[in-house]
Amino acid sequence: MTTASLPELDLSPAVVEAARTSKAWPFEEARKLLKRVQKAKIDRPVLFETGYGPSGLPHIGTFGEVARTTMVRTAFRLLSEDRIPTRLLCFSDDMDGMRKIPENVPDRAALEPYLHMPLTAVPNPFGGDHDSFGAHNNAMLRRFLDHFGFEYEFASATDYYKSGRFDAILLKAAEKYQDIMDVMLPTLGEERQATYSPFLPISPISGRVLYVPMKAVDAKAGTITFEDEDGTDVTLPVTGGNVKLQWKPDFGARWAALDVDFEMFGKDHLTNQPIYDRICEVLGGTPPEHFVYELFLDEVGQKISKSKGNGLTIDEWLTYASPESLALYMFTKPKTAKKLYFDVIPKAVDEYFAFAEKYASMPVEQQLANPAWHIHSGNPPKVEVPVSFTMLLNLVSASNAENKDVLWAFISRHVPGVTPQSHPKLDELVGYAIRYFEDFVKPAKVFHAPDEVELEALKALDEKLASLPEDADGSAIQDAVLDVARAIERYQDPNKKSPDGGPGVSVAWFSALYKLLLGQEKGPRFGSFVALYGIPETRALIARAISGELVSAG
Repeated sequence: MTTASLPELDLSPAVVEAARTSKAWPFEEARKLLKRVQKAKIDRPVLFETGYGPSGLPHIGTFGEVARTTMVRTAFRLLSEDRIPTRLLCFSDDMDGMRKIPENVPDRAALEPYLHMPLTAVPNPFGGDHDSFGAHNNAMLRRFLDHFGFEYEFASATDYYKSGRFDAILLKAAEKYQDIMDVMLPTLGEERQATYSPFLPISPISGRVLYVPMKAVDAKAGTITFEDEDGTDVTLPVTGGNVKLQWKPDFGARWAALDVDFEMFGKDHLTNQPIYDRICEVLGGTPPEHFVYELFLDEVGQKISKSKGNGLTIDEWLTYASPESLALYMFTKPKTAKKLYFDVIPKAVDEYFAFAEKYASMPVEQQLANPAWHIHSGNPPKVEVPVSFTMLLNLVSASNAENKDVLWAFISRHVPGVTPQSHPKLDELVGYAIRYFEDFVKPAKVFHAPDEVELEALKALDEKLASLPEDADGSAIQDAVLDVARAIERYQDPNKKSPDGGPGVSVAWFSALYKLLLGQEKGPRFGSFVALYGIPETRALIARAISGELVSAG
């Protein structure tokens, strides 16, 4: 299934030349792949593959593989000046047995009778149009990939095994059975060696995927013989969906069967990569180029897992931020382990728009290193967002806004001529900010009652703001806020210097303002916030802090 057409690329000589030396990681990977293709004189479409294990609902790491692979594919297209056709195959291992019941499904007990059955034979616990758990999870993945506009083909292991598309490689595996065992057995413990087989038959009796030793492998007949669950010996053809391969041999066999040229995977596969490669070679294939990325971690530093449901889901991210911000998170430092939970969203949103807004003014070398080029497959849109997501969050916090109209009243006053119609991306951010604030910021807000020093500081700040014109800009307001702190010993920083040579201002001053006025540990550039929120409104907020009303309300 192909869901979109590939975007056109700027193939001007300057752009192609810049791509040849770009240090952006997708170009570095694409150059390796281009050398492979040229050396092997490949005369077919270059195949990029990503794998998905639908044992649980798709998580962001799954999307990351497709997004990052697409980035390498786009870089490859530019380097080859789009003369070499490419394909992206998203392959679902949906014939795997359900080895445990995911924690985040309804009525887990109802799935217990289906343990160890192929995921496409397990009933769909979510209801709806899909006839199996695997089909439902496959649809969840495709829905997001389609929403984002990826150009890809989707493949189901169940379909490939049952339709005969893997028959040739399965017969080859029967022929090379001992060679595969010679690769696998040294990697296993003594007890596992005694029962291991690269073939996993599907029991004709129970329908379960069986992890049993082979009593016989007949390469000429293309059959295996094993003991079924009732103790009887059964002989099955390895073709036609009667048998699947263990996951490590399956990796290498798929590469050989499909002529995969590029596949990335997480660091947890790194020790198995030589095994995948060797099995691919045993079966007559050439291992693809690899890219190994670091794993995503949840808030407490644990690896995110589909079965545990920790970390973020695709839908959760998209509730609070755009797909582009998620793609930026995937682009940045893929070989560095990163925590993936709700707190990372605001920074990712603001960084995406900063990169996108700078793109048009950059020289071509910098454009190809700009994440926006890779996120949008070489065609970044023109965007203008005059108010950051972080600022919007603080504006919601201060105004207690519950709908877009309230926020737009502040924005339109601060940035004349900007409307939801003229700046639809900003309007999207306004909606995201309200939802994010309600679910994550508001529950964590804790206002501090001012002590004597803070009380006098707030009064001095109120007087200073009262002396400014109501249309003072963010810089003028910021200077006024700094002037107040310079006169207060607690907030002086001797390691910094003010313009007149005196002590500078400590970050403790702004930390105090955030805690006292917004009930948060951190906040935006304070002068810019006041300019957006309004001087009269900020003075009213200060009055509420001085009176203790904010603490009482919080």
